[in-house]
Amino acid sequence: MSEYLKTQEGKTYFITFTVVDWIDVFTRDCYVNILLESIRYCQQKKGLLLYTYCILPSHIHMIAGSDEGTLGELLRDLKGFTARKILTEIKENPHESRREWLLEAFKKAGSLSSQKQAYQFWQHSNHPEELYSVKFIYQKELYILMNPVEMGLVSRPEHYLLSSASEESPLKVLPLK
Repeated sequence: MSEYLKTQEGKTYFITFTVVDWIDVFTRDCYVNILLESIRYCQQKKGLLLYTYCILPSHIHMIAGSDEGTLGELLRDLKGFTARKILTEIKENPHESRREWLLEAFKKAGSLSSQKQAYQFWQHSNHPEELYSVKFIYQKELYILMNPVEMGLVSRPEHYLLSSASEESPLKVLPLK
């Protein structure tokens, strides 16, 4: 079943989307900024309702919904746009020391994909899980916010800046219902 058909309008989901081969791309500000700008655009123009999030080096967790169409369609567009922009940045950034390795990895993933594309940046699935109870929402929110701690990146969730746990979070989030 197509990923965008797995979500329904008006529902809230726990979502994870991951860079192919779990490659640590979001360790560089230029790539993080592309992702942040794209998420902000989706919040302002495409109806993304963001409740909780964490951007980790190779993947993103979020609790989100959409008030315009399905979340799956929105994420498809977000992932497509960010993939193109980040791949262009990798190709054109003179300071990217991993350029050849990254492009080769994304090219290999694209050739192995059923869609046979030149490059594949994101894994295809978003693993959407509908949040159906208060307990399940709390469990997923705690999982998202504790992820950087569990990975050893910080000692406390609020110390990780690319997370809704941080007071300095670069993205605005809505209160969970």
